Amino acid sequence: MADFGDVQLHIVTGKGGTGKSTVAASLALALAARGKTVLLCEVEGRQGIAQLFDVAPLPYDERLVARATEHGHGDVYALAIDAESALLEYLAMYYRLGRAGKALDRFGVIDFATTIAPGVRDVLLTGKVYEAVQRNARHKNARVYDAVVLDAPPTGRITQFLNVNSELAGLAKVGPIKAQADTVMTLLTSKRTAVHLVTVLEEMPVQETVDGVAELHKAGLPVGGVIVNLVRPQDLDDDARAELLAGTADRTALRKALGKAGIDADDAVVDTLLAEGRDHAERRGLEDEQRTLVEGIGVPTYELPKLAGGADLGGLYELAEDLCEQGLA
Repeated sequence: MADFGDVQLHIVTGKGGTGKSTVAASLALALAARGKTVLLCEVEGRQGIAQLFDVAPLPYDERLVARATEHGHGDVYALAIDAESALLEYLAMYYRLGRAGKALDRFGVIDFATTIAPGVRDVLLTGKVYEAVQRNARHKNARVYDAVVLDAPPTGRITQFLNVNSELAGLAKVGPIKAQADTVMTLLTSKRTAVHLVTVLEEMPVQETVDGVAELHKAGLPVGGVIVNLVRPQDLDDDARAELLAGTADRTALRKALGKAGIDADDAVVDTLLAEGRDHAERRGLEDEQRTLVEGIGVPTYELPKLAGGADLGGLYELAEDLCEQGLA
């Protein structure tokens, strides 16, 4: 059974370089493997989803980018949300400013408004995500999604991005924008939403994750799980690590093992291998310390391996399967 089976909106954040977008895409595929129709959204304008799925740059339109594996029958659609397009859609929907809205865009008014008031920009971005989550069969000609995955801004900005009411406090105390912000916050603070944080086993990303969880809790935003990404293979057992760190590894046994493999190992080769082994053991020790800190956060944790072939589409399916097996999706 999935740990977050009742969640409709999965928000994925993480420090830059941790593979946040890769994890978001893998989570979308994992949910689709459960038979769900999923919308994967991005809001940073990087076209990261298109690169991961090897498709053309995404317009402001929902496009099919992947089917689930043979074990499921769900689909993954993708959408690149930008504030300008979201505002035009908002004006057309609530004020029927179709051509007039486009005229404002040509004069640069929309870009000016969303730049001078970043809180409004975040309301527009999250508002589009809210609209996708809230759809139902009564919405004509609109695809209904079982789950929405948002590739969100980095951990350092995630609370500010999601806490749209706070951002608008000095800008709009009443009116339609404030009303939309209130409606969006109702979803973002509910049990239908989970904010997942991606990290790697290094000091700075782990500390940022710890701080991010604390900030989310303080803001009343629902924390999901922590996904430890890019985990290296565990090639050494505890005894081997201890010997390498103490400098007591059996050189003769290593040379014999290399000889059986057809490798003529002189002292220089053995020294190099032992030095690399010691470096690996030291790195494993540091990673174990960070893993202990992650486990101490007090939320469900999951681990994804570092893929030898990189995060291509085949790799995304592998990671999706791992997430299913571990119960995140």
